[in-house]
Amino acid sequence: MKPVVLSFLLVALASVEAGAQAPGPATDPVLTVSGSAQVRATPDLATVRLGVVRQADTAAAAQDGANGVAGRILDALAEAGVEERHIQTSRLTLTPIYSRQRSGEVNPRIIAYRAANTVTVRVEDLDLLGGVIDAGLGAGANQLQGVTFGLKDDLPAREIALGQAIGEARRKAEAMSEALDVRLEAVLSVNEGGVSIQRSMMEGRVMAMQEAMPTPVSAGEVTVSASVSIRYRIGPN
Repeated sequence: MKPVVLSFLLVALASVEAGAQAPGPATDPVLTVSGSAQVRATPDLATVRLGVVRQADTAAAAQDGANGVAGRILDALAEAGVEERHIQTSRLTLTPIYSRQRSGEVNPRIIAYRAANTVTVRVEDLDLLGGVIDAGLGAGANQLQGVTFGLKDDLPAREIALGQAIGEARRKAEAMSEALDVRLEAVLSVNEGGVSIQRSMMEGRVMAMQEAMPTPVSAGEVTVSASVSIRYRIGPN
């Protein structure tokens, strides 16, 4: 009886192995399309970066000079209508300035120190923006490092951009299915490619003169972009 049992087990194992290697059902045909959209919105927020640079013979004198001007800038910004919570010291540096290396000089000498203090200001009322910049410059800032415009709440613009991107993808799928003489049966997956905001920016510059004309500022528009990818199951018409 043992040889019969062994033969039966070998046949059973062979059947299981054959079943594991048998091909599965054919994959449903799919159509993959992508869509993108851009939405333009009027900014209601600006971020200003004002800086002061001071140079002196000693590190303490350079730092004291920069700190003194920075304090006056903070007071001027508050008087211009900026809330204290919207003002942040974003950068502090103190660096030595070396002499040019001369013939026979082993190491360059420190001849002065340069201190820098940069303040970042969030302006939520764009009507105040020009006055805020002028207040900072009038208080002693000698650098305007840039103005960036954005949105306080970008969710509505993101949702519109995503909806338009999906609409474009769907129209592509309908056009392609008609051209291929197939039918769109169901959405298998939707992947968000990403939503990005391209903020408008005004480049800053070092201010050579503190007595200047009032600063004109135009906010322009910001661009919110979105992209999606959609997979449809398709079938014959």
